[in-house]
Amino acid sequence: MTMSFSELSEFSKEFKRFLKKYGSLVDGLKEFKRIISVAPLGNSKHFNVITENEQCVIVKARLFCRYLRGSSLRIIYAFHCQGCKVEFIEIY
Repeated sequence: MTMSFSELSEFSKEFKRFLKKYGSLVDGLKEFKRIISVAPLGNSKHFNVITENEQCVIVKARLFCRYLRGSSLRIIYAFHCQGCKVEFIEIY
């Protein structure tokens, strides 16, 4: 079963803005995608379910980036249970 990823236009805009500051953000997002492919609702205290219904679960998580040196960005995404799909909503 493969996980598909998409992102809202607001997420894309914010991601590009953060990418200018933090060059390793692309690698951080790749690693994050690998983690949620295995455990869509998270695997540690860094994941928090905001809301859930039959169709999807909204999760807020920490996105670690090498350039931030111990700090992290927050990422909000929707996991659609039926379609095995993750949609990135916001990064801050």
